[in-house]
Amino acid sequence: MAPPHSGPHSAPHSGPPVGALAQSAAERARYDRATAGLDAPLAVVDLDAFDANADDLVRRAGGKPIRVASKSVRCRALLRRALERPGFAGVMGFTLAESLWLARDGFGDVLLAYPSADRASFAELAADAKAAAAVTVMVDSPEQLDLAEAARAGGREEIRVCVELDTSLRMLNGRIRIGSRRSPHASPAALAELARAVVRRPGFRLVGVMAYEGHVAGVGDALRGRPGRSAAIRLMQAAARRELAARRAEAVRAVRAVAPELEFVNGGGTGSVQHTAAEEAVTEIAAGSGLYHPRLFDNYTSFAGRPAALFALPVVRRPGPGVVTVLGGGYPASGAAGGDRLPEPWLPAGLRYDPLEGAGEVQTPLLGAAADDLAVGDRVWFRHAKAGELCERFAELHLVRGDAVVETVATYRGEGRTFL
Repeated sequence: MAPPHSGPHSAPHSGPPVGALAQSAAERARYDRATAGLDAPLAVVDLDAFDANADDLVRRAGGKPIRVASKSVRCRALLRRALERPGFAGVMGFTLAESLWLARDGFGDVLLAYPSADRASFAELAADAKAAAAVTVMVDSPEQLDLAEAARAGGREEIRVCVELDTSLRMLNGRIRIGSRRSPHASPAALAELARAVVRRPGFRLVGVMAYEGHVAGVGDALRGRPGRSAAIRLMQAAARRELAARRAEAVRAVRAVAPELEFVNGGGTGSVQHTAAEEAVTEIAAGSGLYHPRLFDNYTSFAGRPAALFALPVVRRPGPGVVTVLGGGYPASGAAGGDRLPEPWLPAGLRYDPLEGAGEVQTPLLGAAADDLAVGDRVWFRHAKAGELCERFAELHLVRGDAVVETVATYRGEGRTFL
């Protein structure tokens, strides 16, 4: 696996130890047996790994409920599977249209994690009592309230609102800023002023606060081959956790002074579950990627998950010694472009991309001694860099337990839903 931000020309790292190779071979044989009657390309979710990852998230949350991030799952059947487990409660959606769809399907508590400009969906929300009771929208500006109000189109249902705190770490009097560019409100006073703007507005009810520390929850601190950078990230994250814990608590107090009946305070993500859960001000944790455990989540010291979501591509060419070509494969993940955004050729172990071609739209050459043991029609198993984005490439997920497919379920794409 290439280290984060490395390009396709990075030198390959040394191979895995013998014990890991044997385990990899056993895993490959198991997945091949389970899907022997299916044609690739295909995607699977290993239920044993999914359930173990879910249990680990609950353990790390220390009794606080986990709200499942739907963008990291993008499959209604697996969202339900997670929510059926003790310790999980509620969904964090990524678009308003998706949130309405889930609410109408019985998901009774959906927090929209991002502000929306979807006027048609706001009109539906304000006109549907069931959806309005289930969905909470995100706001970080009075302008977003203006848009929602104008889009009501006569709808009379009260709209539930969550306000978002900017969690970025600022140093040297603000000259250095580390964190996602989300809410403009970093101070407790600014967030309280936004809260007042919500409670003064008829037709809206303030019910929640969200503060997502992406620079802690979404940045690995154990980058392969980069010990210096890893150490620097750990120092940054320790400072960020200390600073945010105090500021988040103060912000929540300030907002509760405006809206005493605040229902929840959401924070964290897969990479920060136990740290965020330790804060008294936080009432629930958001997590989703940890259920699938994609390759970017290998780079953490605070937890270790099991790869649960995989996809297989068939070998269709053998251009020469040490090379095979698989069908498809150009499935980069979102974020800053780099080698860490590409899927990882995982099984059989020892394959790597051709530095001149990388992962191709319709075919991908793979190099390495393992290629000589692959025949046309054999499969190469990959791990996607991020979690739910894999589901935008496949209509179905084949659920594997042991060495058998026990069920096949539709992804959002398979249900004809492409929200973004």
